[in-house]
Amino acid sequence: MNYLGFDAYEKSINKIGSYLVFMAKEGDETVIIAQREGTPGEPWFIGKDLGDGKVRASLTHENAETLRKLFPFTAPVRVLRHDRSFGVGDRLGIAVFGHIRLFEEYDAYPVFAQQSIRELNLTNRTFEDVLDTVTFAVFREGFKKGFGADGDHLKTFKDVEYALSLGFSMITLDCSDHIKNDVTEKNTPPLPKHYADKYLDKKFDIGEGISLSFSEGELKTTLAIYGEAINFAANMYTRFLKDGRYKADLEISIDETLAPTTPLQHFFVARELIDAGVSFVTLAPRFCGEFQKGIDYIGDLARFEEEINIHAVIARHFNYKLSIHSGSDKFSVFPSIGRETRGVFHVKTAGTNWLEAMRIVAMTDPDLYREVHTYALSAFSEAVKYYHVTTDLSKIPDVSTLKDEDLPALFDQNNARQLIHITYGLILNKKNADGSFAFKDRLYKLWKNHEAEYAAALIKHIGKHLDLLGVRKSQGIVR
Repeated sequence: MNYLGFDAYEKSINKIGSYLVFMAKEGDETVIIAQREGTPGEPWFIGKDLGDGKVRASLTHENAETLRKLFPFTAPVRVLRHDRSFGVGDRLGIAVFGHIRLFEEYDAYPVFAQQSIRELNLTNRTFEDVLDTVTFAVFREGFKKGFGADGDHLKTFKDVEYALSLGFSMITLDCSDHIKNDVTEKNTPPLPKHYADKYLDKKFDIGEGISLSFSEGELKTTLAIYGEAINFAANMYTRFLKDGRYKADLEISIDETLAPTTPLQHFFVARELIDAGVSFVTLAPRFCGEFQKGIDYIGDLARFEEEINIHAVIARHFNYKLSIHSGSDKFSVFPSIGRETRGVFHVKTAGTNWLEAMRIVAMTDPDLYREVHTYALSAFSEAVKYYHVTTDLSKIPDVSTLKDEDLPALFDQNNARQLIHITYGLILNKKNADGSFAFKDRLYKLWKNHEAEYAAALIKHIGKHLDLLGVRKSQGIVR
């Protein structure tokens, strides 16, 4: 719309006191237009002085910080406190517009900024960039429902402090480096008396007709596997969150392990953390079966339903939420997750948003997609070092023989999905001999030209996740 002579984004027009701020299109660029009257007394934007108190400002980190100070709805909040929260890791920084439209419709709260250090390294991004991108999108679209920012799967003091210092509203503490995967009952040390007195010869009634008890062997093994991880989490909590200086929630991740977390182990970890004074809002076990990237659940559905019931009861007993990691496209188990958690959960998705972006490429520029796909095949052996997948490359059709209109259907096949899913960093970073990017610039140009199509694809695809989880549509749009 034309507003004060600028091609403004209507939903971005905001007034606060004597301040007027909105976003506008200028050619291929989006800028901030701001005006103030009277004596300056608030943070202000760095940009070109247009006279009459107006400034044209670029989308820089400094200006994002100013937006967050002037308009708190553009800063992350602690959405984990709501019953239903949903992480949508946007590796590309372009998916937020579709995500916003989606979460305006559903009774769930989004974590728009969600990245791990591994993802930052593979995409050459920073936590500053991840959060700023969301801030600008939220302001442009006038989204005032509230969103979270997750320092995802962090393992070190340095990385946790980095995310918290920027205002991230949750930390997912990855305890995997401290979980012992090679433990058997035969190689466990003697059981300390403290734990024997606390757990042996006792029945723990956790409600809903379920009780748990430990044999000495089970207790010794559980302590050997998770004892160090519990101490690590307690130390991290004490160092950063116990005194309340950072307004952020803690999620405990014990899912990045080789073996599933049994209900007994889940109970032990939760009780020990709570007894150590650790306050956490969600906990992510490693469920039975396989939660591989970008494809549906692999495993015994009946066993999963039985165990998710007990995991959910444990979470209710201790008053926190279950967190479902690698939640992208786990359509067959979403109904049981929604049902057994009674609609109280946190689910994380990430790579599926990238896959929908690549589906748009296959739909709109078949030749470019073939180039990317062919390179991904050559890069797969490198990418598989970072992810556990069971991809069979021999089952992926030869893209040189497929018709253009058949390329998008590759994203309905598990092997092709995983091929593109795990090679994203290599694809984005591939360079030509002259140092230019082989694909990145062309891909981003295409996505910018097809922003509406990408948003629609995300609304449909992530919406399917929410529907199957039993998330209801909101009564009205929140702005």
